[in-house]
Amino acid sequence: MRALDHVNLRAPAALIERLRRFYTDIVGLQEGPRPSFRSGSRGHWLYAGEQPLMHLSISADGDGSPQRSGWLSHFAFACDDLAGTRARLDAAGIPYQVDIVDSLGQVQLFLTDPAGLGVELNFRTDKR
Repeated sequence: MRALDHVNLRAPAALIERLRRFYTDIVGLQEGPRPSFRSGSRGHWLYAGEQPLMHLSISADGDGSPQRSGWLSHFAFACDDLAGTRARLDAAGIPYQVDIVDSLGQVQLFLTDPAGLGVELNFRTDKR
């Protein structure tokens, strides 16, 4: 294994649109190319640089129930621009908690996305 490739969220179209706006406008991912699939799957791929980290898949009609996530607590992103991110969160009225981890040289923001999933945004505070 080399790395985590992507996270996929599957939901009805209206929730996928809210998630797309949240992850692009608030978190800072960029929408990019998404291949066409023989299955007819629809959705969006969101990128950090060249890497498509988040896949947003629109569920088929009648297939809009939340999936069991088990013990998944959250997923985390390595981020830049702490001040700008906090300003976007504050302007959008999105609540978040802050933790400062001196031993890692890191500030962590914990929040919840529109689907109710935990999100951690990590910002370096040193030049390691």
